[in-house]
Amino acid sequence: MSNPANKDAEAIRVKQAIGWLIRLQQNDAPALRRQCEQWRRANPGHERAWQRVSGMHAELSQDLRALPVGTVNTLENSALRLQRRQALKLLSLTAVAGGSAWLAKDLSAIQPLLADQATAVGEHRHLALGNGDELDLNTATAVDVRLGARQRLIVLRQGELFVNCTADSQRPLQVSTPHGLFEAKAGAEPVTRFGLRLRDGGINLNVEQGQVAVAGIPVFKATAGNHYRVADGSASRYQRGDMDPSAWREGLIVTRDMRLEDFLDEVGRYRSGHLGYTRGVADLRLSGVFRLDDTDELLRVMAQTLPIRVQYMTRWWVQVKAA
Repeated sequence: MSNPANKDAEAIRVKQAIGWLIRLQQNDAPALRRQCEQWRRANPGHERAWQRVSGMHAELSQDLRALPVGTVNTLENSALRLQRRQALKLLSLTAVAGGSAWLAKDLSAIQPLLADQATAVGEHRHLALGNGDELDLNTATAVDVRLGARQRLIVLRQGELFVNCTADSQRPLQVSTPHGLFEAKAGAEPVTRFGLRLRDGGINLNVEQGQVAVAGIPVFKATAGNHYRVADGSASRYQRGDMDPSAWREGLIVTRDMRLEDFLDEVGRYRSGHLGYTRGVADLRLSGVFRLDDTDELLRVMAQTLPIRVQYMTRWWVQVKAA
């Protein structure tokens, strides 16, 4: 489905566009701007790369201007008090405030520009791959899809996916990730169904049907109905926990006695901007079924069931506090 040579050329164009944007942010001299315009006119691919990169920068800059006065100056201190995923979001905004360097440093911002398929924050996409194979992409996910006569390969760059595929020992479906190669194994089941989520330096694997092998981990096959954590070249099984790992495919978060801190971190994956909380509400517990298509309504419903209040500083900056 993708041509490696084309992907390499596209990656080079995106990097060049990032370079031009950074230089213009630092020195918006007429001569430098003319040189950038000449580069853009030289090739239609240059212009497409420029529009994608500059458009993303403009959108984030607009979001940043909507924050309260003084917020940007306190982002780094606030990041120290938040979990790692929230901190990364804040530091990305801080970088925008200082210029365009975030584009070169934050791989999570660049990956969607280079991937065959990518979803925006809050978007869920279903893809038919042919021959009955199906792929679901969760929020902020980027993948490459390489289908041919000899391979069925999905490269997970970031985010979360779910695969529904036919078993084929001659041409198995594989998912390549930074933490290993996952392969649907042909066996008693004609179909293999499994999900993968990149998270905290490893990957979470849940198998709904069939078996999944992980390259480099000998004598290991993940089996249906089980959940695994794969990191540092090893795999371990864990209990299902306080959240249904596949409910997102139905547009839902389904929780069971989940800590509010963990719940808000999860909801934050599906909305742009910052969703924070005070330590006084972190250990509250929450159970229920919540829709993801409107996270503002989700927060309103949540506030009706717990002793909390949701404070909107802007629509991009939300804080959950004790009532």
